[in-house]
Amino acid sequence: MATTFTAIPTQPGRLTVDVEDISMLRDIKKAISMVKGVTKVQKAKPREYDITKTAGYREAMDDVKHGRIHHAESVDDMFKDILGEDSFVSRLLLS
Repeated sequence: MATTFTAIPTQPGRLTVDVEDISMLRDIKKAISMVKGVTKVQKAKPREYDITKTAGYREAMDDVKHGRIHHAESVDDMFKDILGEDSFVSRLLLS
């Protein structure tokens, strides 16, 4: 697993470096610290993405909780529901 650390210069900006060989981490941090303008080198763990903490997930769960869901028997049925049975696109798709 790669370790990520970030060098943050005094000017707005951020550099993220992924390191495969953790044994080299100390040397790489030391080398980056020597670069002119680098004021801080910090080791950070990679963030794990948790979809359950997103606004979209919370909205979807609220829709389920309040019954704002629909089940279509098929794709054709879904298009009929969305576009209406008499729409031009539905007639093209269903012919």
